[in-house]
Amino acid sequence: MNVTAYTNTATPTQLSSPPKTPKPPLPTQPSSLPNHRHRVSLPQTNRPTIDPVVSWTSSIARHCRNAQLPEAAAEFQRMRLAGVEPNHVTFITLLSACADFPLESVVFGSSIHAYVRKFGLLTNNVMVGTAILDMYAKCRRVDLARMVFDEMGVKNSVSWNTMINGYMRNGKVEHAIQLFDEMPERDAISWTALIGGFVKKDHFEQALLWFQEMQLARVEPDYVTIIAVLSACANLGTLGLGLWMNRFVMKQDFKDNIRISNSLIDMYSRCGCIEFARQIFEKMTKRTLVSWNSIIVGFAVNGHVEEALEFFGLMQKEGFKPDGISFTGALTACSHAGLVDEGLKFFDEMKRVHRITPRIEHYGCIVDLYSRAGRLEDALNVIENMPMKPNEVVLGSLLAACRTHGNVSLAERLMNYLSELDPSGDSNYVLLANIYAAIGRWDGASKIRRTMKARGIQKKPGSSSIEIDCSIHEFVAGDNCHAETDSIHAMLELLSLELKLCGYVPQTFENESYEDD
Repeated sequence: MNVTAYTNTATPTQLSSPPKTPKPPLPTQPSSLPNHRHRVSLPQTNRPTIDPVVSWTSSIARHCRNAQLPEAAAEFQRMRLAGVEPNHVTFITLLSACADFPLESVVFGSSIHAYVRKFGLLTNNVMVGTAILDMYAKCRRVDLARMVFDEMGVKNSVSWNTMINGYMRNGKVEHAIQLFDEMPERDAISWTALIGGFVKKDHFEQALLWFQEMQLARVEPDYVTIIAVLSACANLGTLGLGLWMNRFVMKQDFKDNIRISNSLIDMYSRCGCIEFARQIFEKMTKRTLVSWNSIIVGFAVNGHVEEALEFFGLMQKEGFKPDGISFTGALTACSHAGLVDEGLKFFDEMKRVHRITPRIEHYGCIVDLYSRAGRLEDALNVIENMPMKPNEVVLGSLLAACRTHGNVSLAERLMNYLSELDPSGDSNYVLLANIYAAIGRWDGASKIRRTMKARGIQKKPGSSSIEIDCSIHEFVAGDNCHAETDSIHAMLELLSLELKLCGYVPQTFENESYEDD
C-alpha cells in the first residue's frame, strides 16, 4: 500500500486503529460561552392556557348536569364578578337547566334573558333565542315565548318547531295550528309536534286526523311520529289503523327499533290482541325492561294471569331487575285472578327485597285485590293507612265493589272521601245512586239526586265507540246525530227481539231508577 496516499503522516502502528477525534474542552468560564446572539435555548414544554370562559362554563355545566341549579346560578354570579364575559354556550347551558326545572327557575331564567339582550345575542344567535323561548314555554309563559320568537332576528326550523311544541304543551291548540300554517317549510318534526301534542292532551282523534294530513303531504314520519300514532291507536282501540302501522313499520327501517316494538306491544295489548303482542315480543332481537313490563302488564290486563306471572319470573332470570311497573303488572294479575296471598307476597317482596317505595298505583292494586275478593273492610283499612291521599281510581274501585256486594253503609262512608276529593265529579254520585236503586232504597237515590242538583252537578251522558274500516264511530246516550241512526236502531230492535226469543229477560228497575233520569 502506498502510504503516501494518506494526507496525514501517522506511523503504521497508529494506522492500525481508527483515528480518535479530540473532544472539545468543556467551558469552565462564562467567557468561554458563545456570543449571546447565537445562544440556542433548550426546548420548553408548551402548556396550553385554558380560556377562562371555557373553564367557568364547564363548572356551570357540571352543576346543571347534577340538577344543582342554585349552585349553577351562584357560579354564574361569581363568573360575572370575576370580570369574565359569558358566551353563547354559557347562556344555552343555563337556559336548558332552567327549562328542566320550570316551576322554580322562571325568575332566574328571566334574568338570563336580560343578559342575552344586553349582549345582543337575541337578534343574531338563533340557538340562544331558541333556548330562551323553549325555557319560557316549559315555564308555562308561552306569551313571553312568543314575544321572544317574534323578536328573533334569525329563525330556523328548530325555532318554529319549538314554538309550535310550546303552544301544544300549554294547550294553545289554535295558536299552534296557525303558526304551523305560517311555517315556510314543514318537516317531520313539525308534524310530530302537532300530532304528539294532541296525544299528550288526550285528543287522540285529532292526532290521527293530522297524521292522515301528514301522509297526504307526503312527509315521511320518523320513529317519534310512529310512537305517537301508536299511542293514539292504543288509547282509542283502533286495531285496524294499528295493524296498518305495523305493516308500515315492517316496510321501513324501523322494524328493529326497540321503542317502536315496545309501542306495538302496548297497542296490541290495549286493543285486546294479546297474541299479536306476544309475537312482537318474541321476534325482538333485543329487549329492554320496558319491553318486559309492556308484555307483563298486557297479559295482566287481558286476564292472562299465568302468562303474566310466568313472564315476571322469566324477566328476572334474564337478568332484569323489576321496577314499580313490573310489580304493578304482577299485582294486577293477582287481582284479576283473586290470588290475594300471592299479591300480598309480591307487595311485601317489592318493599323488603327490592327496596321499592310503593306508589299510589300499588296501593290501588291492593285495594282492588281485596275488593274483588269481597274483603271490603281490609280494602278500606289499606285506604285509611296508606301514606298518601287516595285518588278517585282507588276509591272508585272500592265503591264499585260495594255495589257488587250490596254494601251500602261502606259506600256512604266512601262518599265522604269522594266529596272532598272531587266535589264536582258526577260518576261516583251516580254509582252511589245506582247502589241505592239496586236494593230498592229509592229515598237514598232521591237524596243523591237532590244533592247533585243543589251542587250544580250534571250527569254526563254515557258514550261508546266502535272502529269500522279504521274510522271511529262514537255514540252518546240519547244522541240521534249519526248518519246511520235509523239503520242502527232497526238492527238493535232485531237483536233485542232475537235475544227475547232465546229467553233473555232484561234487568229493569222501577221508574225511580237513576238510569232513567
